[in-house]
Amino acid sequence: MENSPQIPSAATAAAAAGNGGISTTTSASVPSSSSTAAAGAGEEQKQSLAQVTASIQKTLGLLHQLYLTVSSFNSASQLPLLHRLNALVAELDNMQRLSENCNLQIPMEVLNLIDDGKNPDEFTKDVLNSCIAKNQITKGKTDAFKSLRKYLLEELEQTFPDEVENYREIRASSAAEAKRLAQAQNTLPNGDVKVKAEH
Repeated sequence: MENSPQIPSAATAAAAAGNGGISTTTSASVPSSSSTAAAGAGEEQKQSLAQVTASIQKTLGLLHQLYLTVSSFNSASQLPLLHRLNALVAELDNMQRLSENCNLQIPMEVLNLIDDGKNPDEFTKDVLNSCIAKNQITKGKTDAFKSLRKYLLEELEQTFPDEVENYREIRASSAAEAKRLAQAQNTLPNGDVKVKAEH
């Protein structure tokens, strides 16, 4: 089993933030060879996202501690308040620095749903339902074209039987040629067939 660098969990970050202290956690980058460069980039992206998530959790913890300090503020709590404010500013700066390594694109509709207090999964459900509806429309059009083609061929066969027979022969030979070319492209020099890698 490979040893992978430990990414601080959100609970650890929140616990560290709970006492108002600043905990700095650094994680080693995952070395990647030329053959696993794409996998290494994906791992680095996941690691960066995990670090940003931990920073967000820590910021939320700091904000909660600030709320508690401000809600019961007296002259003796001024120094802890200043420490927590400094910790919050430092963590926001850290979050900004970490977020530069993340390349996420979130649709505005998702952010609007969150602002409205709704579940962002509704966006996914709406997109899937829209895709299903568009797929049904496209399938209907495809079926209509297939039936039109069949009808035209039947009508043409009654009127021009020789031409339709030639057309069918040409279509069959071109389909066989296309299939042969596709198989040739998937064949390695030693005769083996290429297998697509699953992602």
